[in-house]
Amino acid sequence: MIGEKRSLGETGIKVGRIGISSSFGAGPEVYEEALTHGCNYFTWGTFIKGRSADFITFVRQIVASKRREDIVIGLLSYTHTVKLGEMFLNSALRKLGTDYIDCLILGYYSSKPPDRILEWGNRLKERGIVRAIGLTTHNRDIVVSLAEEQLLDFFHFRYNAVHRGAERDIFPLLPLSRPGLISFTATCWGKLLKEKKMLPGMKPLSAGDCYRYVLERDEVDVCMMGVRDLKMFHDNMTVLKKGAMSYDELEGAIAIGDHLYQKRKFF
Repeated sequence: MIGEKRSLGETGIKVGRIGISSSFGAGPEVYEEALTHGCNYFTWGTFIKGRSADFITFVRQIVASKRREDIVIGLLSYTHTVKLGEMFLNSALRKLGTDYIDCLILGYYSSKPPDRILEWGNRLKERGIVRAIGLTTHNRDIVVSLAEEQLLDFFHFRYNAVHRGAERDIFPLLPLSRPGLISFTATCWGKLLKEKKMLPGMKPLSAGDCYRYVLERDEVDVCMMGVRDLKMFHDNMTVLKKGAMSYDELEGAIAIGDHLYQKRKFF
């Protein structure tokens, strides 16, 4: 399950099914260890103050050791203007010591990005600066329509045992030539892990089981993981190595998700 590589949609970019977010402040050794386990998709954004240095160090070490093709960098871009987008992209290239970004992630968008942004993305692809253009969104409704227009190569979207709407709004409706699908918030911002959120007799999920739940969906190319240190990473991987969930495990995760969904306020 976790060691397999697959194409991110139709891009031909090979990714492991677990991706690593750099926004949790992990050190370079964590990213390197993740890579040895087949986790080669990493997200990063220059807007993450105070948490950029270690990821920059990791990428520069990879580039210096002639292993740039071993990693897939997803660069988050929250600027909605071409001028600022170009400025931050060039800054990222300089900081990381690379001449291209694998996946440029436009965000956050709740509707179709402006034509000027999409045209900018296509120009970057034509110039070889970016290999694929994607979008991150909390609005599931736009994913299928944009996929049908073939305007973007991949999507980041929310999916977990609490928020299962993608099973209705995305997975069964995608065109045959489908985009890459990358899920985030597998733990529902940690709510699936908290005992105090559970009913009496209900055991919370582990983070590893949250990732296992997401990976039960073959439509998901990559499930993002957030880790702060090696122990957290190894704990998650130990659970992930159990493989597919049993029927009882799936039903238990869904029951917890239903309970939390009914209690939701701001998520």
